Amino acid sequence: MTAATASQDEVFAFLADPATHGGQNVQRIDTHAASVFLAGERVFKIKRAVRFPFLDYSTLAKRKQACEAEIAVNVPYAPQIYRGVAPITRDRDGALAIDGAGEPVEWAVEMRRFDEKRTLDRLADQIDTALAEALGRAVAAAHGKTRPVDPQPWIAALGAYIDEHAEAFRRYPDIFPAGEAAALVEASRSAYRRILPLLRERGRQGFIRRIHGDLHLGNIALIDNAPVLFDAIEFSDLIASGDVLYDLAFLLMDLLERGLAPQANTVLNRYLTRTRRTEDLDALAALPLFLSLRAAIRAKVTTARMERAAAQERTAIGKSAHAYFDFAIQAIRPAAPQFIAVGGRSGTGKSKLARDLAPLIAPMPGAVVLRSDVERKTLFGVGETDKLAAEAYTRQIDDRVYGSLADKAGRVFKAGHSVIVDAVFARAGERADLADSAKSVGASLCGLFLTASLETRLTRIGRRQHDASDADAAIARAQEGYDIGALDWTCIEASEAPDATLSRAKAILAAVD
Repeated sequence: MTAATASQDEVFAFLADPATHGGQNVQRIDTHAASVFLAGERVFKIKRAVRFPFLDYSTLAKRKQACEAEIAVNVPYAPQIYRGVAPITRDRDGALAIDGAGEPVEWAVEMRRFDEKRTLDRLADQIDTALAEALGRAVAAAHGKTRPVDPQPWIAALGAYIDEHAEAFRRYPDIFPAGEAAALVEASRSAYRRILPLLRERGRQGFIRRIHGDLHLGNIALIDNAPVLFDAIEFSDLIASGDVLYDLAFLLMDLLERGLAPQANTVLNRYLTRTRRTEDLDALAALPLFLSLRAAIRAKVTTARMERAAAQERTAIGKSAHAYFDFAIQAIRPAAPQFIAVGGRSGTGKSKLARDLAPLIAPMPGAVVLRSDVERKTLFGVGETDKLAAEAYTRQIDDRVYGSLADKAGRVFKAGHSVIVDAVFARAGERADLADSAKSVGASLCGLFLTASLETRLTRIGRRQHDASDADAAIARAQEGYDIGALDWTCIEASEAPDATLSRAKAILAAVD
């Protein structure tokens, strides 16, 4: 036993003692790099005196520095959780104290306790549309606080990860069949070479940043019914660097691997809507590799647990690792994208259909939805649910909105991702312009035009709450007089329940395929 280990054992016993915390019960949680003590409303996290290739906590000075780094990194994400760095001191009589007057013998990250049962890995089956939207907004807000870093080390590391995975896969041929592993590695290398110019451009644009780095559901807590990101990586600037979409990809992969495709699609769309960056639409070309690498890393890390696991646990660990491996294979070979538009008068259910269709459209995590109501609000720099004046709905403004939708849709498709454009498309010229945009990027536009009775449309509009659309009953009645012109889109009667409309749309898209 080293001196550092012996000293830490004494500190651990001290922090595990209820008497240290006024008689409150203490719960201890150990990981490979830390020991955490939960007592009442307080949490103390001690870095273990260990050294790994990716971190070094072997000295007291290094552990203090790591604690300070954890606070600095995490306070922007979760100021309600992270309090500061607390010294564990030794008094003259030899007794230990938290933040006493004596010499520090250890350092702790002090946090405010939250309900550990409320992390989203434990609540995954309760993630509904509203929570998924909040997740997308939370990640976008967190990335808005991040700072750009020198992109080159991370870009180089991304390529090195692929080689590291190849070596890790070779160690476990029973879990990662050699042929499949070789194919995954080669496909990953090919994808990396293909997107290398994009990654360099992302670096120049400032989108390779100091990110969270470990953004899975277990590191997101529901506090006061809002998702809060915590436990961002502090021990390695390199591992905690990356493209913002690489950070998001971890969360998307975690949701998808759990079978939560609609939630993953909602997170992606809400993130893109919130950031309002056309550059991120271009960067979707990197998403297949990002998703695959995140899953491959998870597969590699999972197998590492087998070395410490009991014999009866190894089978389950191997199955989990293989599931991540299969996901990595699936992600790196995305299906061909689709270019879809959903039109129709207000209240026909366009936006509902677009949202329901999106998770079903490959590649993962589903289609990007571009909505004219949101695009118009973006154009005027207001919130999605802020009502615009009548002058925001002139023919000139309409042309700008539809032009922007066509441009963004083309960007998404060109990046290899599917897109659904949601707008009224009452004018033949608007439909023709979108078809031209699709053609310019090598796509065939699949247009769906919804119809419903005025009574149905008025009922639906009357039920709307907190929606981006400004359409009211007067607008719905006025639209009855629109001359839609000749339609070369497929019409869908949408007066019935949304599920029936979705079934019809799915059948049409399947026939097109």
